[in-house]
Amino acid sequence: MAKRQRLIQAPPARVWEVLSDPRRYAEWVVGTRTVKQADDEWPRVGARLRYVLGFGPVTFDDECVVRICEPERRLELEAMARPFGSARIAIELVPWGDDTVVVVDEHPLRGLGATLEGPPSELLLHLRNRRMLANLAREVGELERSRARAED
Repeated sequence: MAKRQRLIQAPPARVWEVLSDPRRYAEWVVGTRTVKQADDEWPRVGARLRYVLGFGPVTFDDECVVRICEPERRLELEAMARPFGSARIAIELVPWGDDTVVVVDEHPLRGLGATLEGPPSELLLHLRNRRMLANLAREVGELERSRARAED
């Protein structure tokens, strides 16, 4: 399994604000070009988010579904990547003093991706998730800075 973690210098509530905002999804999820539509109840269990996934000139319209939602603690998504299948993406927020340790655990769940799971695919997921966590930290930092400016 591709499991990574990163310390984000913000409380879990701020990290959750970014995770639970479907408009920000494409800003931190690697490979997502744009969000096309999100269910109004996002991120409640069963809610769907539709997006354009792409690398280079190749794009796909796809979606993810919330499978587990524990606000400010845990978000688990099943992300479709047709025609390859789907992946389980589990995001855990661990309070760490005034900060948050964000743990991402991702692995292929269904389809061709699950059949081909092994060291090469795990390496790609590790690299992707390292970038994704950096993007998430950047988005949370921008949210923190905009809040600080608003308070001044």
